[in-house]
Amino acid sequence: MPKVLISDQMDPKAAEIFRANGVEVDERTGLSKDELKAIIGDYDGLAIRSATKVTADLLEAATNLKVVGRAGIGVDNVDIPAATARGVVVMNTPFGNSITTAEHAIALMFALARDLPQADASTQAGKWEKNRFMGVELTSKVLGLIGCGNIGSIVADRARGLRMKVIAYDPFLTPERAVELGVEKVELDQLLARADFITLHTPLTDQTRNILSRENLAKTKPGVRIVNCARGGLIDEAALKDALDSGHVAGAALDVFVEEPAKDNPLFGTPNLVATPHLGASTTEAQVNVAIQVAEQMSDLLVHGGVTNALNMPSLSAEEAPRLRPYMALAEKLGSLVGQLAHGALTSISIETEGAAAALNQKPISAAVLAGLMRVYSDTVNMVNAPFLARERGFDVREVRHDREGDYHTLVRVSVDTKTGRRSVAGTLFGSASPRLVELFGVGVEAELAGDMIYIVNEDAPGFIGRLGTALGAAGVNIATFNLGRREAGGEAVALVAVDGQIEPDLLRSIEALPGVKKVTPLRF
Repeated sequence: MPKVLISDQMDPKAAEIFRANGVEVDERTGLSKDELKAIIGDYDGLAIRSATKVTADLLEAATNLKVVGRAGIGVDNVDIPAATARGVVVMNTPFGNSITTAEHAIALMFALARDLPQADASTQAGKWEKNRFMGVELTSKVLGLIGCGNIGSIVADRARGLRMKVIAYDPFLTPERAVELGVEKVELDQLLARADFITLHTPLTDQTRNILSRENLAKTKPGVRIVNCARGGLIDEAALKDALDSGHVAGAALDVFVEEPAKDNPLFGTPNLVATPHLGASTTEAQVNVAIQVAEQMSDLLVHGGVTNALNMPSLSAEEAPRLRPYMALAEKLGSLVGQLAHGALTSISIETEGAAAALNQKPISAAVLAGLMRVYSDTVNMVNAPFLARERGFDVREVRHDREGDYHTLVRVSVDTKTGRRSVAGTLFGSASPRLVELFGVGVEAELAGDMIYIVNEDAPGFIGRLGTALGAAGVNIATFNLGRREAGGEAVALVAVDGQIEPDLLRSIEALPGVKKVTPLRF
């Protein structure tokens, strides 16, 4: 039974869902780094919010860990490259608190437009400064969205309901999607020059860090008001303070900061600043939603093999997983075969599908091929870290989907380019379930790839099979299956022989000594 640790405060429904899906769960919150490290090796899954820090050091101790699930969007507290290298899936719940975060951004816009926090403090202090707080309307103002993904699109919808004109900068926003959302897609400089309000809805990456830099803040429209409910680090805080002090920025509302908890920030006390303590996802509904979603997603992976909202591997729904599983088994065996046989430096890998395989989700099939192939280089490789290891080694990986009808109802072909030329293997499924090799380096060979096998290249001449059988018998090795293929009569032939038990070096040397043998390679699946 899979075992999961919930290490941060989470709605009780999460534990209920784990147990209902047959997953054992422990709830131990508030653990120190050393306490967590001491027990993490017992768990297959780790469910967290923002308090737990999943570092490379912790992952090294997590010898059984298969998945880290973040109940929420941001994964700044997870070392994703280290998790990927160790084959651990990292997933989040990007939709559970989207509405809540979008509503908080809208609330902060209203707070800025009408000076609500300052007016409240003044009034409750016994003052009646009606003339001091002269606000602005949102109607007809230009709202600039930096980032128009899930949350940004909800903000756009709400803003259009307020009769605002919405413009958006997002390199991934298609013109068709912009039309659908009713927003105008613009470049960043255009947005900075035109927007009366700017709100940020983008993750923190090397490309977006300080996207509102001192230089870009200077390009904004005088009197602009800025909202950030996304991530600290998107705005240069020192530059923003100067812009607020000078009056160039009329107001800023921040829910996130570069360093959190933000108990001593240079922006605090700046006129026209509204600050909240990272409340974007803090509603009862959101906390329940993300807890339910992370438990469902982690259970799907641990019990059914489904992968949803993963940040470091292709998504694979629980419904898709059973259908794709035999194809992934075939793909992994083909990758393993070509990895064991294609010696020398690989420069590129091509993964082709046709027939029924071409109609499926290609990413898991490709990841399975790479997992099989990369096992030559690492015995800890899996579908999560295989693409990472392939990129690390500089492999050029290509996916090709064919619509053509072939000799088989489904076919997966794996080809690699090496210094000695291109090598290609292909396989199919018998009965839509059983993986079979059908082609090996241009030679038709029908074989099941399983257990210990011997690959032999020899001259096609009478008596070879008998000599090979005699050599195996003399070594006390039982033949499980014997599969032959050749290019032409009297030319080069190949044999794939599955044997019971391990293949000893002395046996390989005796086979190599047989007349007509050109090459002998042990294989293991």
